[in-house]
Amino acid sequence: MHQHRPTLRNEELDPALTEVSRKVIGCAIELHTALGPGFDRSVYENALASDLTAHGVRFAQGHQFPISYKNRHVGDARVSFYVDDRFVVQVMAEPREVDGFDRTALRNLLQVTELDLGLIINFHRNRLKDGGLVRVLNPRKIDSLRGEHGEGDVQDH
Repeated sequence: MHQHRPTLRNEELDPALTEVSRKVIGCAIELHTALGPGFDRSVYENALASDLTAHGVRFAQGHQFPISYKNRHVGDARVSFYVDDRFVVQVMAEPREVDGFDRTALRNLLQVTELDLGLIINFHRNRLKDGGLVRVLNPRKIDSLRGEHGEGDVQDH
């Protein structure tokens, strides 16, 4: 069993980051309400891109982050959206819950890229608030904000 440290409250994050992430979440909820579950991931990615543009959110769709190992490029990690040069969004449309592997993969990407926040949005869920929307924080950033050291798991919401 993992020992969870308390998650950060929104007030502890950068206000600009919180503001833009709320816009993304609002767009995702509006989109999910209109279309519901059942479409291919690309449908949701394209619709979300349209809404983000309409709301003035800067983003790169299908962004590739280079991954290095021992100072050598070993591949790239693709994200659905790289938003405002600050955080990432992974869009899913799968008939399963967002699981520990999804969270771990995004957490590792956040650590490698030194980003604070990632969102996983699974549009296949009947309601996003019932496990379809997961916030993942970079534990190293959390530790630095709190003045702590060490690795660990973080409770995601």
